[in-house]
Amino acid sequence: MSYDGKIMRRASARFDADRRRREEAFRRRQEQVYARAPRLREIDAELTATMSRIIVSALRKGSDPRPAVAVLRDGNLSLQQERVQLLADLGFSPDYLEYKPACPLCGDAGTKGEAACVCMKRYYAEEQQAELSRTLDLAGQSFDTFSMDWYDQTPDPVYGISPRENMETVYEVCANYAHAFKKHGGNLLLYGKPGLGKTFLSAAIAGEVSAAGFSVVYDTASHVFSRLEDRKFGRDEGESLEEDVERIMRCDLLILDDLGTEMTTSFVQSALYEIVNTRLLERRSVILNTNLSPEELARRYGAQIGSRLEGEYQILPFFGRDIRRLKKERG
Repeated sequence: MSYDGKIMRRASARFDADRRRREEAFRRRQEQVYARAPRLREIDAELTATMSRIIVSALRKGSDPRPAVAVLRDGNLSLQQERVQLLADLGFSPDYLEYKPACPLCGDAGTKGEAACVCMKRYYAEEQQAELSRTLDLAGQSFDTFSMDWYDQTPDPVYGISPRENMETVYEVCANYAHAFKKHGGNLLLYGKPGLGKTFLSAAIAGEVSAAGFSVVYDTASHVFSRLEDRKFGRDEGESLEEDVERIMRCDLLILDDLGTEMTTSFVQSALYEIVNTRLLERRSVILNTNLSPEELARRYGAQIGSRLEGEYQILPFFGRDIRRLKKERG
């Protein structure tokens, strides 16, 4: 799993802010209790000071502090009993003044060893979805809200099946792709005329995959090529450019929308080849959305691209009537 640096920084900042709020809330609660029973502050200070001295001494000697802490706990039994009684007199449980981290797995560190803890992954997934929601309607464009009612059941003379039958297959492939992304990944080519559901199903995949904690970049092909061109010709020396290119090339799933609507130049041809080939070699997934057929893509971007699309991508045709027009006609 690859993490988007920009998204992870946002997730970490929110994680840290939430932890600080919990800690501050605990300190306020602690002060309220101490105000009602000042003796509790004295007991806690004595226990903390003694424990700190023992731990520091043990570490200085290179020994395990845990046995010494256990001795301290037994030796201060009377203080602990007094503490429990004072809390009980106030109507509180024995552990009321013990800070409990929100995540027992990492103690609110956000990491376990060198890996992100599941609690941090949840924050990352939320920030990832927030990022995608800026350009996609993740709530409205999901597998649950997709409707087959817009697809005709009359067989198409070119494909030999109806748009409805075709879309049932396409839907199943896309849903399985999203649900099994962790195990399989892979690449999809969604092609057909505008208004047939390519962006809708791509958004549904993006929502599902990002919710599972994977890094997803959804962008138009023209904007991606523009950022790569800026890097090549040094038009933008800022960190944001390098970060954008890193996101494009290293995310777990890259979704390029509207491929073929940009001005096709030799640079665009080479940039698309770089994206497709590099991500194939590194086993990073790509979904391409285009109005062009595989044959038209090969003519526009070159035989090498055509060969890789044919050999490495699952090709899904979209055909039928423009759903946007149908919705407008039906009011």
